[in-house]
Amino acid sequence: MDAFSAGLLQRIRATQSDLRHARETGDDFLAEVEQAELEDLQRLAAEHGVPVSAAAPAC
Repeated sequence: MDAFSAGLLQRIRATQSDLRHARETGDDFLAEVEQAELEDLQRLAAEHGVPVSAAAPAC
């Protein structure tokens, strides 16, 4: 796996964790921001052929 793919997957995992935390704490605004970021990262992964299944399961 190249550095781009590894970095992208790490960002996806971190964003999934942040999204989970925002939802658990009831921070609706932050949850919306993290959800949008996650969607952007997943789109970027798809555009570059990076299998997102290598990241943690979706929230």
